[in-house]
Amino acid sequence: MYTINSLEDAQALEGLEVGVSDWVVIDQARIDKFAAATGDDQWIHIDQARAAKELPEGKTIAHGYLTLSLIPSLTKNFIEVSNLEQMINFGCNKVRFYSAVSVGDKVRARGSLIKAKKRGGMMQLLSKITIDIEGKKKPACIVEMLVLLVMK
Repeated sequence: MYTINSLEDAQALEGLEVGVSDWVVIDQARIDKFAAATGDDQWIHIDQARAAKELPEGKTIAHGYLTLSLIPSLTKNFIEVSNLEQMINFGCNKVRFYSAVSVGDKVRARGSLIKAKKRGGMMQLLSKITIDIEGKKKPACIVEMLVLLVMK
């Protein structure tokens, strides 16, 4: 884990991979809960019997936004900010979904810091997060994320 105490510490990490998470299994219960929470109950996500007949891998697939929503938990141990008061999700510049995540797949996050800069009284970090799927060549998604750090 990398520690950031200042803007200079963050800028020293630009271009580096700052972390790789453990693998997490995407099970049907997680997919069903996400469908219920978002109202996105398209059959490709929740109907296992139909998926077995009609989808190429014969399995339901996770929502792209479910995969995206895992990023905070998967990346939480990549960096530590010693004097952090608050971290604010500032959004995404780019999100691309390259491969479907099927039920039973394992995913992990890899993160690299693209840019660190001062923004007002805060520090802005632009990171590239890749969500890998175990055993697949193409990642599930690649995301450019922005966070703002309010320092004490």
